[in-house]
Amino acid sequence: MSFRIEEKLSIDKNRIIDFKIFLNKRAMKTIYQPRKIQSLYFENQNYEMYTDSLEGLRPRKKIRIRNYPNTKDTNIYLEVKISSDEGRFKTRKIIDSNKFNHLKTNGIFDSQYGLCKPCLYVVYDREYFIIGDVRISIDNNINYKLYPQNIFQSDHNSIVEIKTSIRKNLDTLIEDFPFQKKRFSKYCNAVEKMLYK
Repeated sequence: MSFRIEEKLSIDKNRIIDFKIFLNKRAMKTIYQPRKIQSLYFENQNYEMYTDSLEGLRPRKKIRIRNYPNTKDTNIYLEVKISSDEGRFKTRKIIDSNKFNHLKTNGIFDSQYGLCKPCLYVVYDREYFIIGDVRISIDNNINYKLYPQNIFQSDHNSIVEIKTSIRKNLDTLIEDFPFQKKRFSKYCNAVEKMLYK
């Protein structure tokens, strides 16, 4: 397992050009082609993953099934994002469509959260960059969809994620990116917009 530092910025989509100019001045390189990401999140009946994330409790998890529509990567990935006292890491394994359909119908049992059922989709376009040992992704055109209903909601901000090794000095990372940082979760935002509006 590989622990990492992860910071997030919520930037008005009209100012994302300013952020890209800032990156270009620091020799930003594109590392992957942009692609669409679709994640189906699972949650227990009390929405404890949402609550734990909102309160910053550790350990906590997010469980999702992710795919990349309209790309060469046709795999379906079961992912678990874990935030612990030691740091953050993610587990990922490929599942087939039969397993995906089984999990959508029957849910996923988690040792911490119990039975978790699919609750909502988060879909967005992601760009990938790197500066030195710091990876930067920019998420645009973020949309939330309630599962299994066809009820949609859009997010008008862009989300920037800054990721690097746990060994990097956090103060240096913050100095390198002098934009306002905040604890932010697309999943939590989706729950608030779709279920608690």
